[in-house]
Amino acid sequence: MSLFKITLASIFASTMFVNAQISEECKKNASLGIEAVKVKNYDEAAPYLLKVRKDCPTYSIATYVSSERLIKAKLKKAKKSKAPIAERQELANELIALWKERKQYFPAKTKDGDLYSDIAQVMADNKMGSTQEQFDLFDKAYKSDKVNFVGPKKMYTYFGLLVDLQKEGKKDIQEVFNTYDDLIEKIEVEQTKKAKLVSELSQKEDSGTALLKKEARKLKQAENILKIYGQVENSIDRKIGKLADCPNLVPMLNDQYAANASNLEWVKSSAKRLYKKGCTEDPLFFKLVEKQHSLEPSAATANYLGKLADQKGDVVAARKYYDQSAELETNPSKRADVYANIAHSLKKKGKYGQARRYYRKAIENKPSYGLGYIQIASMIASSANNCGDSEFNKRAVYWLAADYARKAKRVQPSQTKYANKLIANYMGSAPSKTDVFQKGMQGKTITIGCWVGESVKVPNL
Repeated sequence: MSLFKITLASIFASTMFVNAQISEECKKNASLGIEAVKVKNYDEAAPYLLKVRKDCPTYSIATYVSSERLIKAKLKKAKKSKAPIAERQELANELIALWKERKQYFPAKTKDGDLYSDIAQVMADNKMGSTQEQFDLFDKAYKSDKVNFVGPKKMYTYFGLLVDLQKEGKKDIQEVFNTYDDLIEKIEVEQTKKAKLVSELSQKEDSGTALLKKEARKLKQAENILKIYGQVENSIDRKIGKLADCPNLVPMLNDQYAANASNLEWVKSSAKRLYKKGCTEDPLFFKLVEKQHSLEPSAATANYLGKLADQKGDVVAARKYYDQSAELETNPSKRADVYANIAHSLKKKGKYGQARRYYRKAIENKPSYGLGYIQIASMIASSANNCGDSEFNKRAVYWLAADYARKAKRVQPSQTKYANKLIANYMGSAPSKTDVFQKGMQGKTITIGCWVGESVKVPNL
């Protein structure tokens, strides 16, 4: 269960022997049960832990953490051995009962968002209850305690159940769209948390400071979770499928427009939905954004007006609107999107220095935006012939481009394949080991001129 992130050792140390009224037998049984779980001797641990839960349920939360580990191990074994579904369901019910018991005796350490979503997930995994019952538990977890509703698999299952209920005619399509928007936003929040950790630890590693074992483990875990979140985000997009295509969205929103034109929230969500699905060429999109701007000037409307000015070739006005949009935007991820759009526009015009500044702003607001690093890498690489004062130094520019591409895949694992391809190309264009030796450049730092204005250390080839 994802809320049990504290180690057994720390939990046990903080809760053992705090209650003088607890019998010595309870203390002994708890110790024997917990130690047996640590060495995966689950059959030996079970009776000790059950007795503690029965005789002194408030003694230590470690009892519940160990019991959960024990039951999950049995459930995993039953699934692997393809045991009858009834056997798996019996174990799943035992796990659910344990979680509820923990909630009863340790409510402060059992978060609703985690508890109810975990129960819903184990029900879905083991074909327990109806689709509606599973969804209702996920919905309760998400709406009552979104902060503690975490985990890529849970988010995908939750949304999948909603889509299934909509297909059965039990949920309105509008609820599907609203939940989709909210979940994608939630995923971005979780990605940002992990990307910040990856960025901090990888910077420490890149500086030459060896990571502690604990830090290295955290870095690997965070990179893996980032990768999974990216996969889940794509899976949710596929799950919603044709429901969110323009041919379905536009007629539905057109029909609803007259009744909702003065409803700011409806106008905003509808414009956002059309934008995210690429329906911006339809006149309805312009009408919605125009209406939204009249009701409440915002980052989104300023962003659209900037695009409109851009299309007309009014660069000054476009930049003004884009900057205003970024200033008005309160969501860091969305602010990053605005800065990225400005950067893309500047890059197309060949204004690389300015473009890099905005890509960096995008990355500051959304640390998982690896594509920003890739864009900077491509601009640096394309400037190799202009930013070096010798043939060797011109080719050395590619080392810097490769460094940026490496940063990209660290914070956005979904870009790993593309980043690796770029790195290979850049390293192939950079000076070879022989070139470095002949020029006596081992370990030296090269300053790159023109708009780049950075330095790169000759790598150990």
